[in-house]
Parts: sequence; C-alpha cells; structure tokens
Amino acid sequence: MAQPRALVVRGGWEGHQPVGATDLFIPFLRDSGYAVRVEESTEIYADAAEMAATDLVVQCVTMGEITAAQSAGLSAAVSAGTGLTGWHGGIVDAFRASSEYLHLVGGQFATHPGKEPCERHGGAEDNFLPHRVCVTDLGREHPITAGVEDFDLVTEQYWVLHDDLIDVLAVTTHPTQAWHPWHRPVTSPAIWTRRWGAGRVVVTTPGHSLDVLEHPAVRTVIERGMVWATRTASAS
Repeated sequence: MAQPRALVVRGGWEGHQPVGATDLFIPFLRDSGYAVRVEESTEIYADAAEMAATDLVVQCVTMGEITAAQSAGLSAAVSAGTGLTGWHGGIVDAFRASSEYLHLVGGQFATHPGKEPCERHGGAEDNFLPHRVCVTDLGREHPITAGVEDFDLVTEQYWVLHDDLIDVLAVTTHPTQAWHPWHRPVTSPAIWTRRWGAGRVVVTTPGHSLDVLEHPAVRTVIERGMVWATRTASAS
C-alpha cells in the first residue's frame, strides 16, 4: 500500500494558534506513516494534481478568505475521495463568504455564549463556560468516538448552524439564562462526520486553545478522525 499523503493547511486568525495547534498533530501523522506537507495558505486547493494526490487535508484556518477556484478545488478533491478534517474555528469558522465551502463542511459557527455580563472583564475568558460534550448513540458505535465517555470542558462552547446531512457523534447543550434572548436550551452538534461524494469530512468543534486540544478525549477524537477520513482508510 502506498504511503498516505496528508496536507496540513494553516493560517487565518492567529488567536487560534494555527501553527502551534497543527504542530501538536503532525508528529502523530508522521508516526502513523503519513507523508506530511504543510502549507501556510489555501492556494494549493486550486492545484488539481496536488489535491488528487492528497489523501487527507487537515485544515486550521479561522476566518480568512478563499477564492472560488480554491473552494471548488477542495470540494472536488473531497468528492473524489480526499478526506477533510479540522477543529474549532479552523474548519467551522473558515471562509464565511464561501457558500460552496459551507456546503462541503455542513456546519457554520454562529456564536459561543459568554458569562453573565457582570462577570465579564474584556478577555477571552469571558467566553469560557463549563459545559459537557455528550456522545450520541451513533457516536458510541462509531470508530472515531467508540469508548470515549462524555467529557467536561471549560472553554468556548460552540453554537453551530448545520444541516441534516451530518452524522452527529457528540453534542453539547446551551442552557438558557436570564440574560439570553433564547427561551429554551439548545443542543448543538459538537463532533460530526459527513460523506461527500467518495470523501469523508470530520469536524470537532472543541479546540480553542492548545490545552483543549491536549485534553485526552479531544485529542483522541481528532487523531481517530484523521485516520477515519483518510482516503486509504475509506476506499470502500
């Protein structure tokens, strides 16, 4: 079997530490037998030959912009079997103006509710809430999340807009508080997969900071997701 090729694409908003975050996982990829290429922009997505030779894309590009040719190139590659995975804003808060990209991923960051207004002091911690990520019945049987127990985090709790084509492996519930405009608890997907043509997409919404990415459950899900999404692992 040929050596699988992983493409790490990173950039965008520096607050999500795209270099430090992806550097956490590059050793895992190499130790797992991948040939790893790192790109600091999305230009490679428009290179059809390079994308056709790529078995897995690991993307960490929060916000940022993507051209129509790059978005079409990524979508075509996934449709043809290239896997796509990422975490947090690097995959679900990327390229907000590209409807084709949003359609590919299946979910888009909307907000992360914050603390009670009187408890906010102007820093990132204003949006760090204790919350639980709960594995679904499907997730308990899926190779990405099988054996992973529900886990608690104190970090940004993503609220995402999504469609019905995703397969939800874990969820998190946003409670209603007196200062919120919504009137009942809202359950949001936290980990999901998506079949797109011959390709597989895996999204993990926790991952705001390196300590969250190093949480055993989060790291396990991301690493398993890389393997599951890879073309050679999903050739059937």
